[in-house]
Amino acid sequence: MALNLPPLLHAVDEVERAVTGNVRRSFNVLLCLVAVATIGWSGTLLWQNWKGRQQIDEACAGLVPAGRVLALSPAGGTISHRTADKWTIELDAGLPQYCELLSTEAGAEYRTGEPWSFFKGVVGVLPSNEPVIPETPGDNLVDRRNPTYPYEPLGGGVSGIVTASGVSVDLPCARGMSNGQPITALWAWASLKDPGPPFTDNGQLTSHDRDTLAEIAVITANNLAERLGCAERLPDPPEDIPALTPGPTPAVGADGTCAWYRKAGFARRKQLPDQVLESRVDDKLWFERCGLVLSSIRANGLWRSDAAELDDLSRPSDPGDWFVSLHTYSGERAKRVHLKATHGEPPVVAEPGKAGRGETSVWWASSRCEGKPQIHTMTVAYGYDKLMRSALEKVFRAYVTDVVARRGCTDTAFPTSSTFRAG
Repeated sequence: MALNLPPLLHAVDEVERAVTGNVRRSFNVLLCLVAVATIGWSGTLLWQNWKGRQQIDEACAGLVPAGRVLALSPAGGTISHRTADKWTIELDAGLPQYCELLSTEAGAEYRTGEPWSFFKGVVGVLPSNEPVIPETPGDNLVDRRNPTYPYEPLGGGVSGIVTASGVSVDLPCARGMSNGQPITALWAWASLKDPGPPFTDNGQLTSHDRDTLAEIAVITANNLAERLGCAERLPDPPEDIPALTPGPTPAVGADGTCAWYRKAGFARRKQLPDQVLESRVDDKLWFERCGLVLSSIRANGLWRSDAAELDDLSRPSDPGDWFVSLHTYSGERAKRVHLKATHGEPPVVAEPGKAGRGETSVWWASSRCEGKPQIHTMTVAYGYDKLMRSALEKVFRAYVTDVVARRGCTDTAFPTSSTFRAG
């Protein structure tokens, strides 16, 4: 039987149009639903963002850039802040002060079931009554469970330091006032609180968070400078801030704040430290450190050969038990260096222009650089100080001499040789 094609094709076209129309209508309905959902989702995000900014401004007195805080890795979800006075910044109440922020995302990652503290911002001014205290002989320079990350200078023309958890910056302020008192400088500190595996990269802050915290610290310092009437402002921080280098590292490769130790050949002596904790050199910094550490092999070898017969000298059991820690403090902070005492005694003040020894194995020297006081300290670990006290006088003098020459200092005062004798 022959087929009548035209009516058949017409019928097929009618069916296709009907089906296409239904699909198009369904697709349009779907687009509308997606649009409504997107608008609702966007509205929720916009509301969440606005509330987060409000919380940050309330906690941090409008000093901390809310947008940059919200860009930090743990800042997802709902942002809140602690309401107690000690966790919010109130400039009229005096400085330093800090603000602390929480997020539901940090709480979810740490499985706390509630918002978790993820950010801390701190602001302060100089001069300050807060004492600066070097390590004591009973401290340990090396983290016994995790890698030790010495801080590094921020660089980029900014006086700042990068630590394992955040960034701190200084800003000169010659004409500023705080609480009716003149100030000479201010500082700001931005950090992630206890960043754990969800928000770190190989145990360190991510590159994104390091750069963001540097921006936050600089912007916070500049905002505080505006509030306090300071004329100066910090430039933008550098980008792509490098990760910290874990230590300690072999002294034979020292090329930063401990380079002087390598050049002098001290590490070749078996009684002296063979490892260092150092950072890059930046003479803008108000605080510089060179840590000298005896490896477990060297420390135990020294104990067996020189100390085993001393009943009151315990064998070093952990890496870094025996160390020498050297610091240089500059400017206003150099006027507040206290050498911590034991047995409830008052601390010894390391006075600029003088030199000496604290109650324990902590010594200080002083100098002046560009009219600013400098205090240089050396702390020697318990046990190791009994063995090497007299020999370490040369180490301390070499360290101070290097810093003084590098920074163009004058009026150097060293502790007398008698302070390095037993007792």
